[in-house]
Amino acid sequence: MGGVSILAQPARFESKILDPLKLEDFARICPRPLVFTNGVYDLLHRGHVSLLDAAAQQGRCLVLALNSDDSVRRLGKGADRPINTLGDRMEVAAALASVDHVTWFEEDSPLECLLRLKPDVLIKGGDWQGRMIGADAVESWGGRALAIPFIHQRSTSSTLAKIRTSRGAS
Repeated sequence: MGGVSILAQPARFESKILDPLKLEDFARICPRPLVFTNGVYDLLHRGHVSLLDAAAQQGRCLVLALNSDDSVRRLGKGADRPINTLGDRMEVAAALASVDHVTWFEEDSPLECLLRLKPDVLIKGGDWQGRMIGADAVESWGGRALAIPFIHQRSTSSTLAKIRTSRGAS
């Protein structure tokens, strides 16, 4: 006897991906308080998921904005970055329970996405130096900007360095 065949269906989390050009429309209907954070999220690790979970607890809807591939390259993280394409990074992030929606930005900063969404809470990781991009805007409409301390000291760059070192030792 053969097994039951399951027809290929689109993944449920694909509906969590938002076109950046439709963020204003989404902002009018999303549950509030809306929480916004951003980053590369290239190789997902414990630090990422801890931050996203803590961010999600600050409101009713968490939107994660990812740097486009070109934007990542301009950050100077290395010639081989991003390791995963924007499409793959969005799909992985959208599959996380703590993330309600994922979008992306082509610019060097997420400011345009943030201005379109007008979140109630802006979140960055505890390593953020200086004033957060968009903090003034969020505070101008009564929102809050928060830095969430790192509980687990992890980074994609350090993970890649460890991989590269172990390859050289073989």
